[in-house]
Amino acid sequence: MKWNWGKGIIVGMVAFMSFILYMVITMSTDKKFSHDLVTEAYYAKEMAYQNEIDAETNTNNLSEKIIGKRLPEGWLLLFPKEIKALETTGKVFLYRPSNQKLDFEFPLEISDRNLLIPDHKLIAGRWNITIEFTQDNKVYLYKKSITY
Repeated sequence: MKWNWGKGIIVGMVAFMSFILYMVITMSTDKKFSHDLVTEAYYAKEMAYQNEIDAETNTNNLSEKIIGKRLPEGWLLLFPKEIKALETTGKVFLYRPSNQKLDFEFPLEISDRNLLIPDHKLIAGRWNITIEFTQDNKVYLYKKSITY
């Protein structure tokens, strides 16, 4: 059998396609390459998106912005003066994009316009903070991505 450049091209293409097919099958079936979705209930969350837009608009219409800063004790959020701690109920959700197991949620407890997220609950890296709270039957939503 005579070996020429045409056969070499065909063999090279078949080898390349076999390699790509092997990589696709390996990546899609191996558990160590498994990645979580951004959220489990994606479509249900999409339906409630207009309510989120309205709540974020309420937050943006406050006289002052919610300010966050890093302290040695943790992440401090300073709320505007019109947010009264005793009249406000809500929850704080911290989402870690790189690891679903680090996500956590706790009830909103503002003391003297401040909310401190303790240092021992946060690991260095990117976090998404979502605070949903209600005051005087008006819903507010604060979303911020931070690097701790």
